[in-house]
Amino acid sequence: MKKLEHTQLKETLHFEKLPNGLQVYLLPKPGFNKTYATFTTRYGSIDNHFIPPGKEEVRVPDGIAHFLEHKMFEEPDGDVFRKFSNQGASANAFTSFERTAYLFSCTENVKKNLTTLIDFVQNPYFTDQSVEKEKGIIGQEIRMYDDNPDWRSYFGLIEAMFQNHPVKIDIAGTVESIAKIDKETLYTCYETFYHPSNMLLFVVGPIEPEDIMELVRQNQAGKSYDSQGEIRRIYPDEPLQVAEQKKEVSLSVGISKCLFGFKESRTGLTGDDLVRQELATEVMLEAIFGQGSDLYQALYDEGLIDDHFGYDYNLEEGYGFSMAGGDTPDPDALLGRIREELPRIAEAGIPEEVVERIRKKKLGTYLRYYNSPEWIANQFTSYKFRGTDLFNIIPLLERLKVSEVNRRLNEHVNWDCFAASIVRPLEGD
Repeated sequence: MKKLEHTQLKETLHFEKLPNGLQVYLLPKPGFNKTYATFTTRYGSIDNHFIPPGKEEVRVPDGIAHFLEHKMFEEPDGDVFRKFSNQGASANAFTSFERTAYLFSCTENVKKNLTTLIDFVQNPYFTDQSVEKEKGIIGQEIRMYDDNPDWRSYFGLIEAMFQNHPVKIDIAGTVESIAKIDKETLYTCYETFYHPSNMLLFVVGPIEPEDIMELVRQNQAGKSYDSQGEIRRIYPDEPLQVAEQKKEVSLSVGISKCLFGFKESRTGLTGDDLVRQELATEVMLEAIFGQGSDLYQALYDEGLIDDHFGYDYNLEEGYGFSMAGGDTPDPDALLGRIREELPRIAEAGIPEEVVERIRKKKLGTYLRYYNSPEWIANQFTSYKFRGTDLFNIIPLLERLKVSEVNRRLNEHVNWDCFAASIVRPLEGD
């Protein structure tokens, strides 16, 4: 077992790659009460076209990664959630564009709960009957989100931005796509993406690393896995231009919602290069759209936004996008002001004192986050799958220069890559 020292943050990671390929990371937090564990596969909603090692090319229905996550909690003798609850743990799972994670938190029975987590994820149980039943349950979930204005504005923007990339497809799929899922396809996806060599186990809390690592070693030694080669993931070519500049829908809402943003033109990054771009872009967005910015204050004073206005940035190796917005009484006026003001901001550049203020603020925010085992548990694997380390954020942020932020501003604000999503009230509402 290797020790990875992060002296600046006074953290020591313990790491071991097991013979079956599973990566295990342990982060002891003496003095804390809760233990968090995540067992994550690098398999998300965008992985709908791939070549399993040594097999033929496969296309699967949209939404199958999320469907598989739901089915994993079912066992022949009942529901895994009940088992965790009886052992004093709170369990959950989620599927994103890039990964599927299974997790629990507890203050007692850590080893028992960790064994439960590993065993149920490594022991799938699908039947034709249960798959058909799940289609109805997930179909209701999809229809519920179809009526959710925040979700519709969010995915409406992604759909407007991307022409071909599967990131434009709702993580849950559609009622039509999940109807095509069967037991055999679920097993194909499971056997491809849930091999230990494509997964990472992370545990953080008041743990003894050697005890926990020995438990995991013995657990995995008792299971048989053939070695697996590389999974070939196939993604379509994605043009730089957006699919459509504006996407609109009418729902039963009291006030319009408007999200807008830029499709990322600079992709293909991994590791610390990806994190540097992520940090520079987040600082740039805070300087433009944060509550301390001149633009935010002007839009607020004009009544075009309220204090729920916010922004976000997503960057992965193959795609990225920014988004900003919220509730507004006049989406068209808001978008007009954005098109008017952003070129002026880009021409003037973001002042060094503004970048420095935001950089220091973000440093303080991250230092607080590092005291949250829950945040660490949920973020660690995301950064590791992108080829870097969660604990690299602080030193990279400390070295961030104003020139990088302004270079990002000029790269990212590209009107060919701009799109907007509007949810308007139904007529008569």
